[in-house]
Amino acid sequence: MRSESAVLRSLPASTGVTPAPPPSRAERLRSLETESFDLLVIGGGVTGAGAARDAALRGLKVALVEREDFASGTSSRSSRLIHGGLRYLEHGHLGLVFESSIERRRLLQLAPHLVRPLAFVWPVYAGARVPRWKLNAGLMLYDALSLFRNVKAYQRLSLKQVLEAEPGIRSEGLKGGARYYDAATDDARLTLANVLGASDAGAVVLNHASVKRLVMEEGKATGAVVVDHLTGAEHTVRARAIVNATGPWSDEIRQLDSGTTRSGPAVRGSKGVHIAVPRSRLGIQDALTLLSPVDGRVMFILPADAFTLIGTTETATRAHPAEVRASEADVAYLLASANAFFPEAKLTREDMVSAWAGIRPLAASGYHGNTDAGSASREHAIDVSPSGVLAISGGKLTTFRVMARDVVNAVERHLVMPHRKSTTDARPLPGGDIAKLEAEFASARQEVGDAPTADHLVRAYGSRWRAVWALTQETPALAEPLVDGLPYRRAEAAWGVSHEMVQTLADLLIRRLKVAFETRDQGRSAAVRAASVMAPLLGWDAAETERQLAAYAVDAHRIFGVDPADA
Repeated sequence: MRSESAVLRSLPASTGVTPAPPPSRAERLRSLETESFDLLVIGGGVTGAGAARDAALRGLKVALVEREDFASGTSSRSSRLIHGGLRYLEHGHLGLVFESSIERRRLLQLAPHLVRPLAFVWPVYAGARVPRWKLNAGLMLYDALSLFRNVKAYQRLSLKQVLEAEPGIRSEGLKGGARYYDAATDDARLTLANVLGASDAGAVVLNHASVKRLVMEEGKATGAVVVDHLTGAEHTVRARAIVNATGPWSDEIRQLDSGTTRSGPAVRGSKGVHIAVPRSRLGIQDALTLLSPVDGRVMFILPADAFTLIGTTETATRAHPAEVRASEADVAYLLASANAFFPEAKLTREDMVSAWAGIRPLAASGYHGNTDAGSASREHAIDVSPSGVLAISGGKLTTFRVMARDVVNAVERHLVMPHRKSTTDARPLPGGDIAKLEAEFASARQEVGDAPTADHLVRAYGSRWRAVWALTQETPALAEPLVDGLPYRRAEAAWGVSHEMVQTLADLLIRRLKVAFETRDQGRSAAVRAASVMAPLLGWDAAETERQLAAYAVDAHRIFGVDPADA
């Protein structure tokens, strides 16, 4: 364990101070090979990243490895919501709603740049599965479970008020509705903030590095052999405890654990698909919660700057987590559902800017004997294998901090060490040390001179936005856009390499930024501009740059391609 003073020295820089970059990749690899750790976390999604940060802040010596990139799986392909889980009330999961509501309020305070309030309108139509009385009763309970400390209390809406709020929505059969409040986030950057927080607190974090096998001594897991995918080199990491936080990949890690025998999978995934269309095509004012006329399940239409997100599906899939994509049937379902509520929009396949899919890693125990993923519990589960590997499964984006806290508590018990209280419930995430968000936006707009870019910088980097923009003062060419018409600047490519552990074009354009989600070519044109900035920083020659561009095209298709049939 590291000393308390070492933890304090490594805390994030305060507002206005340029944060120190993380150690170089070579230094981090050297640390993995030569140092011994209290904890090795396998998996760089939001749960693994949160666990690494929590453990490091408690003084444990922590390593985290991720096979692809931080948030490269489900943690960058969600509905981007931090929510209490209104629809979980229908299945009686009151404890989860209570916990989620507390976490929503907490994250609004700890990461105000990344988590922001979002109003939802839920219209009710004649014959709907959820009538007005039931919706109002549910929303009253929803506010009560947040201890009436939500952003605002829910409001009943008349037919006229619903149409005033959303003029484009179908009026036929409309009875009224309600407005309630949850929150939106950038899921990948929320994950990254936890990674950076872990690194700031002394953890050794590494992307593009996978576990090849576990090191066993007398039947107990004492480390892992890790492969660096950038060089092919293998490194042995020694750790007193190992956490499997790989989400949909959990059972693959379990197979490496010779002490684990299971009759069935510990994780049962369901596929969730989203599509993005230009915001102008629907013109929504707030977010919308709807019951799809196709199958009656809850879906969302969500504002996302210049775009509107429509999602999500919930279907079984045989696809590998790394290869899961939307299908034409998924796209047709979402378009048909949206058109049913916005008939004048007449959305078609050509309106779609992008489509993507993720796998929800639900704990198999949460199904309770049924096969319906929609009613399966989102509560998390922790188990320990005979060899001592702790695995966490289930949960959802909103409750990642609680999942991280609980698994680190389990690590302490496993190591028979004194319990130290988690501090993540009161410590802002990196960039979250902002006194007044609106004042930060105003300062950025004045300095940057372009409101969309200024707002994006504050939302993405929080109090660290000035350090990113300062790169444009040193090198004016970095102020040029990565994509015409979008707020992303070339300076962010340089910052991504120097401060956010970007190693590939996909790291930057799919996860650090939302370029791939917001361009019809999924960022292929922007990749050329980004590569011109990244190549000298990462030592790419002309041949390597071309290889990286080709690799990006493969990654973009792997994630955003649309399959002709369901996998």
